[in-house]
Parts: sequence; C-alpha cells; structure tokens
Amino acid sequence: MVLLGLQAVLFSLVYLVSTLENLTIVLLTVLDRHLHTPMYFFLRHLSFLDLCLISTTLPKAILNFITLSDSISFLGCVCQLFLMVLLPGSEVGIITVMSYDRYVAICHPLHYGVVMSKRCCVRLIALSWLSGGGFGILYSSAMFSMDFCGSNRIHQFFCDVPALFKLTCSEDYSAIKVSVALGVLYSFSCLVCILVSYVLIFSTVLKMPSRESRSKAFSTCVPHLMVVGSFFLTGIGAYLKPTSSERILLDMVFSVIYSVTPPLFNPIIYCLRNRDIQSALSKFLRKAK
Repeated sequence: MVLLGLQAVLFSLVYLVSTLENLTIVLLTVLDRHLHTPMYFFLRHLSFLDLCLISTTLPKAILNFITLSDSISFLGCVCQLFLMVLLPGSEVGIITVMSYDRYVAICHPLHYGVVMSKRCCVRLIALSWLSGGGFGILYSSAMFSMDFCGSNRIHQFFCDVPALFKLTCSEDYSAIKVSVALGVLYSFSCLVCILVSYVLIFSTVLKMPSRESRSKAFSTCVPHLMVVGSFFLTGIGAYLKPTSSERILLDMVFSVIYSVTPPLFNPIIYCLRNRDIQSALSKFLRKAK
C-alpha cells in the first residue's frame, strides 16, 4: 500500500512537471512572434508530441495506483498501443526534420528562407505525423489480428508490442515481424539522415572564422543532439534489448524510462541555454503580473 502510494505521488509529480514544461513551450512558441520561425515551429510540435506521449501512459498508471487496480479495457489497450506507436513514430520524423532544418540554416543560410518556407515546414510536419499514424495502424492491426489465449495479464505499465506478443498463441507471426522490420528500417533511416546532417553541419561550423559564429551554431545543435541521443537510447533500451521472464521488473523500468524521459527532459534540454525561449518566458511572466 505504501509503495503504491509513493509510486502514485512520484508519477503524479513527473506528469505535472512534464505537462507544465511542454505546455509552456507550446504557448510561448504560439504567442511570441519572435518565435515564429521554422526551428520553433518544429519544437512546438515536438513538445505537443511529448505532452501526448506522457499523457498516454502516466494518467492510467496513476489511476491504477490510487484505485489499487491493475486492469485496462480491451479498447483502452488498443488505443494505448496505437498511440505508443504513432507518437514515437511521429517524433522520429520530427527530430529528423529538425536536424535538416539546422543543416539548411548553417550550411546554406542564404537559401534558408526559400528552402524552409512555411509550406515546406507544414508538409514536413504532416509527413512526420502521417508516418507515425501509418505505423500505428500497421502495428495495431498486425498485433490484434493474432490469436490470444491463456493469461490476459501483461507485465507492463502500459500496452505495447513486446508485452502483448508474449500472450499470443498464433503460429503465424509474419504480419508483426514485417511491421517491426519496417519500423526498425524507418528509425534507422531517420538516424542515418540525422548523422549525415550533423557531419555536414560540424564540418561547416569548424570552418567558420568567427568564434562567436561557431559558438552560436553549436548552441543550437548540441541540445538537439542530446534529444536525439536520449530518444534513441531509451528506445533501444525498451525495445531492442533481449527480454526474458526473469527480467520482468527490468523490462518495466526501461519502458517507463522510455515513455517518461523524453517528455520530461526535452524541454529542459532545449530551454536551459536558449536565450530566445528565456526571453519569451520573461516577457510572458512580466505581462502576467
């Protein structure tokens, strides 16, 4: 009882902080006209995704801790699985687009306004969301087209593919295998694009004669690289590590880290040394007084 109460308090605190952080970024990038640039347009969508991601898992977990329940309806499980594929899938696309935005801004600054036009930004964001939605439909249909028998208990805080896969008694896994293979290929392709972008970025930055220019370029790129590293490392820890029935607790810990870390720390990483965000927040707080 005491442990469940502590978990409820901890999860509630994490959810509250993460919600406030991401809502703040969304509001600032909407209300402050100085932040109406492609970089902050993408950051706004990233923060909204993170807000949705943590809202998909933590509120239900908190409710279960408070009510001493550990159940979820079939429809709730389907929706949770769909969103836990759609949101990270869209986030992969958006952080890839953000790396391309930095590449154009630093390597081709004279063409930045033309290349990263409003229409182009909207199309890139739409493509990211559609990619995530496509994978959400693909994974959900593949997973729930299989037969389930025996136990209906999943050893996890939320419904995801690895946990549900352990309950299936189907002999044909081809649909889910194809879905996972496509998901890995998509993520790997995005990661390659990000790495290539930053190789080109750093090669350009190191050639800049001005120390101030190099410092400014690094200040916009390093936070994004930290976000990329956090996202992919937690994802690998949650889904690509070997699983076994003897390490159920470890699997649960990795999954919680994966669903909580990006939404909680991305706003901190982006805002810690970002003068534009800090200035916008200061103006907003002065007006609120």
